[in-house]
Amino acid sequence: MTTIDTIIIGAGPAGLEAARRLANLGHTVTLLEKNSIAGGKLTLWDKLFPDFTPAEDVLTPLLNNVNHKNITTHLKTNIVTIYKKTDSLWCAVDENGNEFSAKTILIASGFDVFDARRKEEYGYGIYPNVVTSVDLEKMIADKSFPLLDTSAEKRKTVAFIQCVGSRDEKVGNHFCSRNCCICAVKQAIEVKELIANADIYCFYMDLRMFGQSYEELYRRSQQDFGVNFIRGRVSEVSPTFDKRVALKAEDTLLSRPLRLTCDMVVLMVGMEPSNGTSTLGKLVNKHDNYGYIKCADNHDGNNIVTADGLFAAGTCKRQMSVTDTTNDACTAAITIHEYLAK
Repeated sequence: MTTIDTIIIGAGPAGLEAARRLANLGHTVTLLEKNSIAGGKLTLWDKLFPDFTPAEDVLTPLLNNVNHKNITTHLKTNIVTIYKKTDSLWCAVDENGNEFSAKTILIASGFDVFDARRKEEYGYGIYPNVVTSVDLEKMIADKSFPLLDTSAEKRKTVAFIQCVGSRDEKVGNHFCSRNCCICAVKQAIEVKELIANADIYCFYMDLRMFGQSYEELYRRSQQDFGVNFIRGRVSEVSPTFDKRVALKAEDTLLSRPLRLTCDMVVLMVGMEPSNGTSTLGKLVNKHDNYGYIKCADNHDGNNIVTADGLFAAGTCKRQMSVTDTTNDACTAAITIHEYLAK
C-alpha cells in the first residue's frame, strides 16, 4: 500500500488550507476532524472584520477545495494520541482505536472559546440578556436579535465588555486574544445598524487595533455610529426590577465610578487552546504554559514541532485571525513539502 504523506489533525481553516496546498503540490493527505462537519469555529461566524465579508464567502471555497483526489477526509474522528511508529512513519489513533499512518503529521487542532460561565460576576447563563460575542453573532445571522421590538419607544442600551477570559490572572489566561477588540467594534456597528437610536458602550482595558483597516474601523464606529468607548473594568453585572441588567464599573480616564443600566450585555470571549490541542501538546511534550503547541522557533521554525516530521499550523499555536490562520497554513504546507522532498 502507498504510504500517505501527511495526516492533518483538524479540519478548520488551517487544516483545510494546508490540505489543499499539499494536495496541489502532489502529496497525499488524510484529513481528520473530530466534529461531524468541517470548518471549525468559522462556522459560528456571520461576517468577518474588518470589512464585513460574509464568513460563508471564506468558508465555502475552503470546503470545496478539499474535494481533491489526493485528500481523504474522516469526520467524527477524535484523535487522542500520536506517536512515532517507525523512523519514517507517524501514527495517529482516534478514541475508537482506529490508526492512521503517514510520513508526517500536521496538528491544526485549533482553539476553544472561553466559557463565560467561569466569570460568575458577569452573570452569563444566569441572566438571559447577558450573552457572548458568539451568541450575538448567531442572533445577527439568524435575524433573531431580541431587542428588535418596534413597539418599544424606550431607547435601547447595549454594553460590550472586553477581555472576558483574556489578560485575566484569575482564570489563568495572561495572554491577549488579539481579535476581541476589533470584533467588538464590528459587532457594535452591526447592532447600531439594526437599532439606529441605540446607545452602545464598549468597556475596555486597552484597545489593540493592530491590523490593516482596524484603526480606521474603530474611528468610524465613533464618528459615524456614535459608539462610546469607556476605559475601565466592569466589576459586576446584576439584575434590575424591570428585567434589565445593571453593571458597575470605573472610568479610569476620569477616575470615577459609574453604574449603567442596559438592555443587553455582550461579553467578548477570548480564545483558549482546545482540549485536543492541549492533549496533543502534552503527548509530544511540546506545549507552552497555557497548553498551546510550542514550535521550534518563533521566526525560522514557526511550523516545526519536531525535526522528524511533526508540524503545527493555525490557532493551535497562538491566537490568530482567520487571515493569519490560512496564511500560516500555507507556510506549514511549504515547510512540509520541503521536508518530504528531502
